[in-house]
Amino acid sequence: MSNASPPGKPPQDPPSFEDIPIAERETVVETVQKPRSFTWLWWLGGLTAITLLSAGGWFAYQASQVRTPEIAASPTASPSPTPASDGRLLNHYPYQEAPQSELEAITADGGIRLRSSAARAFREMEEAARAEGIILNPLSGFRSIKEQEQVYFDVKAEREQTPQERALVSAPPGHSEHHTGYAIDIGDGNVPATNLSPDFDQTPAFKWLQDNAARFNFEISFPKGNKQGVTYEPWHWRFVGDKNSLETFYRAKEDQKESSPAPSP
Repeated sequence: MSNASPPGKPPQDPPSFEDIPIAERETVVETVQKPRSFTWLWWLGGLTAITLLSAGGWFAYQASQVRTPEIAASPTASPSPTPASDGRLLNHYPYQEAPQSELEAITADGGIRLRSSAARAFREMEEAARAEGIILNPLSGFRSIKEQEQVYFDVKAEREQTPQERALVSAPPGHSEHHTGYAIDIGDGNVPATNLSPDFDQTPAFKWLQDNAARFNFEISFPKGNKQGVTYEPWHWRFVGDKNSLETFYRAKEDQKESSPAPSP
């Protein structure tokens, strides 16, 4: 059939959207809108995927920035001095404390004491020196281990010395010749400014001791360049005039020789 309009009638316009029945109109709307729904779903899916990927990348980056904290190494403490095989500590030999019953005062106030044999010998030496115008002034004699702790540790702390530095001029407790009751520190009564000083070796008293101390069985304990490595002490002398005193000081030296390795051929 021809779609041409009958002769004599004007052509009719196609029906408008408003002329379409409501039921049919809804069908058309749904048909038109379906493609848009699928488009938005694709967009939402894409955005969600991008968001998830971005979040995953951010967390991965943050995880890569986490570092295991470094544990600082604890400082190594300086090793404490240990006694040598012959009992020496910081180059000083061990000595037993003299019994109180064997000590005898050599000063009027009783503040300085020696073993009886050493006390008698010192008084004789003192009198002989005085006869020649020399005054041998006793500065220190017997010293207990407790007293030596004060001399060693308190002075070390006051002067901020290491144990090795302090041992150059003072023996550790239990390793002082003063424990024996045979050792004595001597000064020049006419030149007191040199007491306990290396300058004591410039005094008349020291020169007299060099020439005469052996007659009374006294000897200098720490001469210059002594093998023990103790600082030179011209004021420090010891009595070696009986069996016990001789063994006290020289047996320690013999033990040192025995414990020392034999020299290479």
